[in-house]
Amino acid sequence: MDRGIWMTWYNLPQQGREDYLKWLHGHYLPHMLKQPGYLWGAQYASESDVKMTGAPNRLSHVIDPSIPTGDRYILLFGAKDAHVFANPTPAQMRTKLSDADKKMLAMRVGERSNIATEEARIHGPAAKSPPELEPAPGIQLGSFNAGPGQDEDELAAWYAQWRMPSMEK
Repeated sequence: MDRGIWMTWYNLPQQGREDYLKWLHGHYLPHMLKQPGYLWGAQYASESDVKMTGAPNRLSHVIDPSIPTGDRYILLFGAKDAHVFANPTPAQMRTKLSDADKKMLAMRVGERSNIATEEARIHGPAAKSPPELEPAPGIQLGSFNAGPGQDEDELAAWYAQWRMPSMEK
Protein backbone atom coordinates (compact mmCIF):
# COMPACT_ATOMS: atom_id res chain seq x y z
CA MET A 1 0.00 0.00 0.00
CA ASP A 2 1.19 3.50 -0.78
CA ARG A 3 -1.20 6.06 0.69
CA GLY A 4 1.36 8.73 1.61
CA ILE A 5 2.39 11.14 -1.14
CA TRP A 6 4.89 14.00 -1.02
CA MET A 7 4.19 16.33 -3.93
CA THR A 8 6.39 19.20 -5.08
CA TRP A 9 5.39 21.58 -7.87
CA TYR A 10 7.94 23.93 -9.42
CA ASN A 11 9.19 25.61 -12.56
CA LEU A 12 12.71 25.58 -13.98
CA PRO A 13 14.64 28.26 -15.84
CA GLN A 14 15.56 27.40 -19.42
CA GLN A 15 19.26 27.77 -18.65
CA GLY A 16 20.43 24.70 -16.72
CA ARG A 17 17.16 22.80 -17.16
CA GLU A 18 18.74 19.80 -18.89
CA ASP A 19 21.48 19.59 -16.23
CA TYR A 20 18.83 19.66 -13.50
CA LEU A 21 16.75 16.92 -15.14
CA LYS A 22 19.82 14.74 -15.66
CA TRP A 23 20.78 15.23 -11.97
CA LEU A 24 17.22 14.59 -10.81
CA HIS A 25 16.86 11.28 -12.62
CA GLY A 26 20.46 10.10 -12.32
CA HIS A 27 21.20 11.12 -8.74
CA TYR A 28 18.42 12.66 -6.64
CA LEU A 29 15.59 10.19 -7.29
CA PRO A 30 17.84 7.13 -6.67
CA HIS A 31 19.23 8.80 -3.51
CA MET A 32 15.78 9.58 -2.13
CA LEU A 33 14.50 6.06 -2.86
CA LYS A 34 17.12 4.73 -0.42
CA GLN A 35 15.34 6.57 2.42
CA PRO A 36 13.47 4.29 4.84
CA GLY A 37 9.84 3.85 3.85
CA TYR A 38 10.06 5.47 0.40
CA LEU A 39 8.39 3.16 -2.12
CA TRP A 40 8.57 5.04 -5.40
CA GLY A 41 9.43 8.36 -6.97
CA ALA A 42 8.34 9.99 -10.22
CA GLN A 43 8.69 13.32 -11.94
CA TYR A 44 6.24 14.74 -14.47
CA ALA A 45 6.17 17.71 -16.81
CA SER A 46 2.79 19.45 -16.83
CA GLU A 47 0.76 19.85 -19.97
CA SER A 48 -0.22 23.41 -20.73
CA ASP A 49 -3.59 24.67 -21.90
CA VAL A 50 -5.45 21.44 -21.14
CA LYS A 51 -9.16 21.94 -21.59
CA MET A 52 -11.34 20.12 -19.06
CA THR A 53 -14.71 19.33 -20.54
CA GLY A 54 -17.53 19.08 -18.05
CA ALA A 55 -15.64 21.05 -15.41
CA PRO A 56 -17.53 23.67 -13.48
CA ASN A 57 -16.86 27.16 -14.83
CA ARG A 58 -15.60 28.33 -11.46
CA LEU A 59 -12.45 26.14 -11.44
CA SER A 60 -9.38 28.32 -11.50
CA HIS A 61 -5.89 28.64 -10.08
CA VAL A 62 -5.52 30.32 -6.72
CA ILE A 63 -4.63 33.97 -7.02
CA ASP A 64 -2.79 34.64 -3.78
CA PRO A 65 0.70 36.20 -3.81
CA SER A 66 1.69 34.20 -0.71
CA ILE A 67 1.28 30.87 -2.57
CA PRO A 68 4.18 29.92 -4.87
CA THR A 69 3.11 29.49 -8.50
CA GLY A 70 5.31 26.61 -9.68
CA ASP A 71 3.31 24.28 -11.91
CA ARG A 72 5.40 23.06 -14.85
CA TYR A 73 6.94 20.08 -13.03
CA ILE A 74 5.57 17.76 -10.36
CA LEU A 75 7.90 15.57 -8.32
CA LEU A 76 6.21 12.80 -6.34
CA PHE A 77 7.35 10.34 -3.74
CA GLY A 78 5.13 7.58 -2.41
CA ALA A 79 5.23 5.79 0.94
CA LYS A 80 2.96 3.48 2.90
CA ASP A 81 1.62 6.52 4.78
CA ALA A 82 2.26 10.24 5.17
CA HIS A 83 4.15 9.80 8.44
CA VAL A 84 7.16 8.48 6.49
CA PHE A 85 7.67 12.06 5.23
CA ALA A 86 7.57 13.49 8.75
CA ASN A 87 10.53 11.58 10.19
CA PRO A 88 12.66 13.16 8.89
CA THR A 89 10.77 16.01 7.26
CA PRO A 90 11.71 17.23 3.78
CA ALA A 91 13.31 20.34 5.36
CA GLN A 92 15.39 18.19 7.71
CA MET A 93 16.49 16.00 4.80
CA ARG A 94 17.48 19.04 2.75
CA THR A 95 19.91 20.23 5.44
CA LYS A 96 21.83 16.94 5.10
CA LEU A 97 22.27 17.17 1.32
CA SER A 98 25.59 18.07 -0.27
CA ASP A 99 26.19 21.64 -1.39
CA ALA A 100 25.99 20.44 -5.01
CA ASP A 101 22.57 18.90 -4.39
CA LYS A 102 21.34 22.03 -2.59
CA LYS A 103 22.51 24.10 -5.57
CA MET A 104 20.46 21.95 -7.94
CA LEU A 105 17.36 22.19 -5.73
CA ALA A 106 17.82 25.96 -5.62
CA MET A 107 17.14 26.05 -9.37
CA ARG A 108 13.46 25.41 -8.69
CA VAL A 109 11.28 28.48 -9.19
CA GLY A 110 7.97 28.95 -7.41
CA GLU A 111 8.45 25.72 -5.47
CA ARG A 112 5.61 24.53 -3.28
CA SER A 113 5.00 21.17 -1.72
CA ASN A 114 2.43 19.18 0.15
CA ILE A 115 2.40 15.92 2.05
CA ALA A 116 -0.92 14.16 1.74
CA THR A 117 -2.79 11.00 2.46
CA GLU A 118 -4.46 9.60 -0.62
CA GLU A 119 -8.23 9.37 -0.32
CA ALA A 120 -9.05 7.58 -3.57
CA ARG A 121 -7.35 6.33 -6.73
CA ILE A 122 -8.62 5.28 -10.11
CA HIS A 123 -6.76 3.61 -12.97
CA GLY A 124 -7.13 4.33 -16.65
CA PRO A 125 -7.80 1.75 -19.35
CA ALA A 126 -4.09 1.08 -19.97
CA ALA A 127 -3.31 0.23 -16.31
CA LYS A 128 -1.78 -3.12 -15.53
CA SER A 129 -3.97 -5.54 -13.65
CA PRO A 130 -3.32 -5.54 -10.76
CA PRO A 131 -1.84 -2.02 -10.91
CA GLU A 132 1.78 -1.50 -9.92
CA LEU A 133 2.70 0.80 -7.04
CA GLU A 134 4.32 3.37 -9.31
CA PRO A 135 2.18 6.09 -10.86
CA ALA A 136 1.26 5.84 -14.52
CA PRO A 137 3.17 7.53 -17.36
CA GLY A 138 0.55 10.30 -17.15
CA ILE A 139 -1.41 11.50 -14.15
CA GLN A 140 -4.02 14.06 -13.10
CA LEU A 141 -3.14 15.54 -9.74
CA GLY A 142 -4.55 18.55 -8.02
CA SER A 143 -6.58 19.88 -5.19
CA PHE A 144 -9.91 21.63 -5.18
CA ASN A 145 -11.22 24.03 -2.58
CA ALA A 146 -14.77 25.27 -2.42
CA GLY A 147 -14.31 28.96 -1.69
CA PRO A 148 -16.31 31.01 0.76
CA GLY A 149 -20.02 30.70 0.10
CA GLN A 150 -19.58 27.74 -2.26
CA ASP A 151 -21.13 24.33 -1.76
CA GLU A 152 -18.53 21.73 -0.75
CA ASP A 153 -21.03 18.91 -1.32
CA GLU A 154 -21.46 20.04 -4.92
CA LEU A 155 -17.69 20.09 -5.47
CA ALA A 156 -17.22 16.68 -3.82
CA ALA A 157 -20.07 15.20 -5.88
CA TRP A 158 -18.62 16.60 -9.12
CA TYR A 159 -15.22 15.10 -8.34
CA ALA A 160 -16.53 11.68 -7.27
CA GLN A 161 -19.34 11.38 -9.83
CA TRP A 162 -17.81 13.01 -12.91
CA ARG A 163 -14.10 13.80 -12.70
CA MET A 164 -12.76 10.49 -11.39
CA PRO A 165 -14.99 8.31 -13.62
CA SER A 166 -13.98 10.37 -16.66
CA MET A 167 -10.30 9.85 -15.86
CA GLU A 168 -10.86 6.07 -15.91
CA LYS A 169 -11.92 6.36 -19.54
